[in-house]
Amino acid sequence: MTIDPGATIGILGGGQLGRMLALAAARLGYRCRVYDPAEQCPAGDVAPHVSAGWDDEDALAAFAAAVDVVTLEFENVPVAAVAFLATRVPVRPGAGALEVAQDRAVEKDFLNRAGVETAPWATVESLEDLHEALDRLGRPAVLKTARFGYDGKGQAVIRDGDDPAAAWAAVGEQRCVLEGFVDFMVEVSVLAARTAGGAIACFEPVENRHRDGILHKTRIPAPITPDVAERAVEVACRAVSRMDYVGLLAVEMFVMPDGRILANEIAPRPHNSGHWTIDGAATSQFEQTVRAICGQPLGDTGRLGAAEMTNLIGAEVEDWPALLAEPGARLHLYGKAETRPGRKMGHVTRVWPGRDAPPED
Repeated sequence: MTIDPGATIGILGGGQLGRMLALAAARLGYRCRVYDPAEQCPAGDVAPHVSAGWDDEDALAAFAAAVDVVTLEFENVPVAAVAFLATRVPVRPGAGALEVAQDRAVEKDFLNRAGVETAPWATVESLEDLHEALDRLGRPAVLKTARFGYDGKGQAVIRDGDDPAAAWAAVGEQRCVLEGFVDFMVEVSVLAARTAGGAIACFEPVENRHRDGILHKTRIPAPITPDVAERAVEVACRAVSRMDYVGLLAVEMFVMPDGRILANEIAPRPHNSGHWTIDGAATSQFEQTVRAICGQPLGDTGRLGAAEMTNLIGAEVEDWPALLAEPGARLHLYGKAETRPGRKMGHVTRVWPGRDAPPED
């Protein structure tokens, strides 16, 4: 079943991803409606915004009645809310994908069962578990909360000489996964879109560079061989197929010096590393999301040249006048009222047609 232009797309979550998704949908003739408990949100500036709790079934039912399909803007929507909506309106991706992506242990188990290699890992539910996992996996290792961690939050690195109890306390003494440290060559991500009919289209792998645990830059193309790029795309295709996924899925991976690919995380939504597609690809990740969830033909994922996306984090957004004056720079501001350290306030994209790689700084 296709959902044609003129229909209304419901977006769960009102952040910058929802904002850019609504703008892309409007260009294709779709209306959007946003559901987010916050009284004000970036997506609410460009689409009608319903401010209600995730446990408010009356508000959820009214929201479902006002839209033709529902999608996700972030993965921390309660599964119960998604399951409730799914009894009334198509939700793409659905509760099953959300259950996998919300829990790092479930996510890694899913990837391993799908035949996708990950860094060595173990579930940790107590300090005793942590000591046992460290004995098995060695140090350094990274302790991550199983749920609700992002942008470096909910993580603690344990190195030789570090006290595991301090790391356990730092993550709130809650269920975690311990990941063995891997000395990777480059981190890449692949965005894969899939329709309900099983059609799949992937964007090529991109290189991600982090700063203080937050994505700083995405560069396209990634500095990997065509063989490695092909295998990275295969990993993303395997993930969306095994999950019977509908929508856009981001798969973050580590490329090892020997060419092996280790999957790191998945995200059931548009992804920060795909923002370059707005200016640097034939079809943006947001338009592709709309096409996928509405059952329309998937768009051309080819890039328009070498490109680089740089996040504007915290006070970096104050450079907007210079960025507006820079020839070729494409500035995207998210409309957030408050600037805070570590908060993504916008991004800037630069595209170099005809180049094989973006220039180094």
